[in-house]
Formats: sequence, structure tokens, C-alpha cells
Amino acid sequence: MLKKVLIIDDEPDIHEFLRYNLTKEGYEVESSYNGYEGLIKAREFMPHLILIDVMMPQLDGIETCKLMRADNGLKNTLIVFLSARHEDFSQLAGFEAGADDYITKPIKPKLLLSKISAMLKRQNGTEGKKVTTIIPFGDYIVDLSSYTVRKGKITYDLPRKEFEILSLLLSVPGKVFSRQEILDGIWGNEIIVVDRTVDVHIRKIREKLGDEIIKTIKGVGYKLNN
Repeated sequence: MLKKVLIIDDEPDIHEFLRYNLTKEGYEVESSYNGYEGLIKAREFMPHLILIDVMMPQLDGIETCKLMRADNGLKNTLIVFLSARHEDFSQLAGFEAGADDYITKPIKPKLLLSKISAMLKRQNGTEGKKVTTIIPFGDYIVDLSSYTVRKGKITYDLPRKEFEILSLLLSVPGKVFSRQEILDGIWGNEIIVVDRTVDVHIRKIREKLGDEIIKTIKGVGYKLNN
């Protein structure tokens, strides 16, 4: 089955450039030119990966990404931001919204295709391992097959990256994971993200599950608080 990629960008030249390179690599490609249209198209097309511009009229990429992460059908879809802005704070805003990666323009075809391939392979690999596995942790029940965490009668749905970080910490209870270990374990060596990205995701996990679930070891990293 062909992997499906949705492009959301208001520049026709970017669509033509991306469509040419992605189609040549065997991807099925659809296009949208603004956030509202992209959200509707994503629900219909159900892509494996979405490439989305940050700066767009009507509904920008950040807000579109947030809406996608709040959608049960799209919350675990891979989302990659495309932007001409190189600042760390712009990248962090993207990851805060729920992006999986951030690529700056001008886009280099080989780098883009390499990242997309690596992300889809990693996604396939992690999905293959998540077979109705239930892991108890303190007052929580972690369900690796549905990306949910339960505490009593309350169920928490976590976006893919937040859930993968929690699962990584859970894989070796008591171990302190450095930021670099988390970056390598979740994003891999082929995807470049800033160190503070980990802090953003840890903060969002704590906001949902409580500050006490993850402990910060100053100067070292993070561990589950057991």
C-alpha cells in the first residue's frame, strides 16, 4: 500500500516542488492551500504524514496542528512543519502544538525525503510492537495498543510523541534518561530537533497526568517517579 502524504501550504510552487519529489519516490500525494481546507482534506484522505506550512492566511499551521491533535482520527498522524523561520522559539512553538518534526525552507529534497522515510519506518516499527500490551505503573494503567493512560475511571489520550516518551521512561523503571537519550530514542539520529523539545513534551505530560509522575534529575535528565 502506498504511503499517503498531505501537503498544506499556500504557495503553489511549493506544492509543485513537493508533489514532484514525493510522487517520484512512490508516495500518494494530496494538496490543500490553507488550514481549514487542510483539516477537512486530512479527515477525508487520512494521510500517514502531513507537511504543513507555519505561516498561512485564515488558519495558520500552528492552530491547524492543534486542531488535528485534538481530533481522534488525526491525533497520531505524523506532522512536519515547513517554515522559512529558523529561530528556536519558532520550532518550539511547532513542537508545543504537537508537531513531530520541523524543516526550514528552502527545502532540500534529499533531506526531506530522508526524514520522511525515517519517520515512517520508525512509526511502522513502533506500531508493530504495540500489541494490546497493558503495563501497570503505580495508580496508572498504560495501554500501549491504544496510546492511552488510565487512572481509576479517568482515561487520558496522549499525542504520539508524549506517549512514546512516557513509554520510553516506563521501559526501564528507575533509570534516569538524559535529554539526548530521549531525543535519540524518540526522534532518532536522522531527525534534528532542539534539546528543549524534550522539556516541552515532559511539561505537557505533567499537565495531563500530574507533576509527580515524572521526576527531574537536575543536570542529568528525567525518570519516572516511583
